[in-house]
Amino acid sequence: MKVLLLFSSLIILLFSIILHECAHGLAAEHHGDPTARQAGRITLNPIPHLDPIGSILLPFIMIMMSLFGAPGFIFGWAKPVPINPYNLNDPKRDMMWIGLAGPATNFSIALLLALLFRVLAFQASLAAIILFYGVTINLLLAIFNLIPIPPLDGSRILTGILPEEYSYRLSRIEPFGFIILIILLISGIFNFIFMGVLKLSILLTGMPWGLLG
Repeated sequence: MKVLLLFSSLIILLFSIILHECAHGLAAEHHGDPTARQAGRITLNPIPHLDPIGSILLPFIMIMMSLFGAPGFIFGWAKPVPINPYNLNDPKRDMMWIGLAGPATNFSIALLLALLFRVLAFQASLAAIILFYGVTINLLLAIFNLIPIPPLDGSRILTGILPEEYSYRLSRIEPFGFIILIILLISGIFNFIFMGVLKLSILLTGMPWGLLG
C-alpha cells in the first residue's frame, strides 16, 4: 500500500507541476508573449516539462528515503516555461500576473480535490488518502512558490508591486536564490511550512489525524 501511495503521489506531483507551468505559459500568452506555445510547453505531455533534477532525481531520492522509513514528503519542480518579457504589453505588471498564475492553479487544484473528498465522503480508504495527498502537494507547491526569493513566483509578484528601485534590488538576488533556498531547507524552516500546509489540508478535507500515521 505504501508503494502505491508513493507512486500515486509522484503522478499527482508530476501533473500538478505541469499544470503550474502551463498556467504560466497561458498567462504569458494572454499578455502578449507566445514564446511558451511556440516552444511546445503548453501541453500535458510530461516530456517537454521534465527537469533532470527537479522532476526525476529529487522525487526518486525522496521516494527511496520514504520507502526506507525516512520521514518527509515528495517534492519537485519542472523546467520553467520560456518567457520573453519584451513581448509583453506591460512587462512589470504582466510578469506579476504570470507569476501569480502558477500558484493560483495549484490552489485551485487543491480546493477542487478537497471538495471532491468531502462530496464523495470517503472514510478510511486508499482513495481518501490519495486525494488528501493531492490537496497537500498542491498547497505545498503553491505556498512554496509564493516565497519571495528569485526565481520563485513570489519574487515576480513582489517585483510587480514594489517601486522600480526595490524591484531592481530584488532581481539582483536571483543568482544566489538557489543557495538561499538550500540554506533555508537545511535550517529546517521548511518543516514549519510543511506542518502548516498539513494542518490546512486537514482543515479543508476533514481528514482525521489518525489516518495519516
